[in-house]
This record gives sequence, structure tokens and C-alpha cells, in this order.
Amino acid sequence: MKLRKALDKANKERQENLSGTAEDIDDIQVADDLGEPAASLKGGIWQAPVYSESVSVNLDQQKLIRNRCVCITSDAPELDAYKVLRTQIRQRTKEQGMNTIMVTSVKPGEGKTVTAINLALTFAREYHQTVLLVDCDLKKQDIHRYLGFSSDRGLIDYLEYDMPLKDFIIWPGIEKLTLISGGRTVSDSSELLGSPKMKELLEDMKTRYDDRYVILDVPAVIDGADAMVFAPLVDGIIMVVEKGSTSLSDVKKAVELMPREKFLGFVLNDRTGR
Repeated sequence: MKLRKALDKANKERQENLSGTAEDIDDIQVADDLGEPAASLKGGIWQAPVYSESVSVNLDQQKLIRNRCVCITSDAPELDAYKVLRTQIRQRTKEQGMNTIMVTSVKPGEGKTVTAINLALTFAREYHQTVLLVDCDLKKQDIHRYLGFSSDRGLIDYLEYDMPLKDFIIWPGIEKLTLISGGRTVSDSSELLGSPKMKELLEDMKTRYDDRYVILDVPAVIDGADAMVFAPLVDGIIMVVEKGSTSLSDVKKAVELMPREKFLGFVLNDRTGR
């Protein structure tokens, strides 16, 4: 059984039965030249993307919850906090045409990937909003693992081998959300993230649809050069900090390495729930 979320004009949600295991990415079909079904206007009314030509990757809701991807459900206690975060991001970005948002952290292991996933899930709940979630951590590629499906293709296949994006943009069975994650990993990732091809890709992602946010999961700031190289290419930056773990000196160091004019703020990750 598949999860499909339908959001009506009143932004009401209904969740159909969801269970099962992931299908292989080779089964993914595409709806346009980038592999993404576009939203449309019918009679002047905004219509959500139609996925009739796509085959979904099935997600196991319980596995997502165990992996702290809690915003998959409408009754998650954390959902309100993510809605507040979503609102703050929209208020700071929408009028300026900012829609490419980099999610990073001070150091590894602070929860940036989970934050990026939950933020994308929350944005996808909005009536007039589509979301593309991109795994830009080329040393790990963890988004598809958190979501519980296998993927042998990812961003590196485009940057190094010019594989068409339509071959690996994934629809995880959630209305208005597509993602890229999986495939090879590399150790020398900063060169790829800062390449002209990456810049061109981000510009295409940014301008292709007016109603879309692009959420980009990027390596930790003080874990190498990746975040510093990537930051100039995006519109806004969110930094995840783990409560009780990250020192103030490390936070200050990380902030100083990011462009101040693009810094949107911090997300305090409290894994203890207190």
C-alpha cells in the first residue's frame, strides 16, 4: 500500500494506508525532461503535480519514524516546530525570490540530514508549494538511507558522467516532493560541489518552477571545504546545532566561514526531547 498525501485548498490532509518496502530506483519513470512532474494551472486554479507517469518508491512509515523523519505524519509532536521554521524561512526568502536553501551543521553528527528531510516534508504540506530535496553530501549520500530505500544513482552521476537528471530524480510517493540521493561517494567532493556544472544545475533548479523550494543537504562547515565552496551558490543557509554537544567557539567559527548576507539562522537540535 502506498502513501499519497492530497492537500486541498483548505490545506487539509488525508493520509492513505502506507506500508511495504522500497522499490528499486530502476523502476522510477519520469514526467518531464528533469524527471519531475510540474504543477499546472487549470481554470486559473493551481493544480498539484500529477504523477500518473511516475512509479513511486514506497516508503515504510514506521521506518521513517524510527529514523526521526517524523514529519511524515500529521500528528508528530515536532511538526509544529517545523511549521514555524517553514514560516520563518518563507518570510525571509519569498519576497526576495530566494528558494535554494542549504542545510548544514557546525560539525558532523548534529542532525542536518534529518532536519533537511523533515523540512522538505513540511514544505510539501503547503498547498501551493513543491519541493526538491537534494543530497549534496557527496561523501555520504544518506538521505535515501534515512527514507529506507536503496539507490545506486545520485548527484555524482550527473556531475562526473553527465547522466540525465531524469534518470535518478525520485518520487517517494509523497505529493509535491521529489528528491535526489544515492549512488557513488567521493572523498574529493569540494571540487565537484564548486564546479561550473554544479552552479549551472542549481540555477536550473532555482528557476525551473516558480512554486518550488530546493532544500540542499550539505556537509558540516568545519568538516572540510565543501560547505564553504557551496555556500556562494545558494540563496540561504540554515545551520543545525546539537544541544549540549557543540561548543560556542565552534559555532562562532562556523558562522564566520559562511556569507553573512545569506545566513538565515540556526536550528537547535535537541535529541533528548527536553
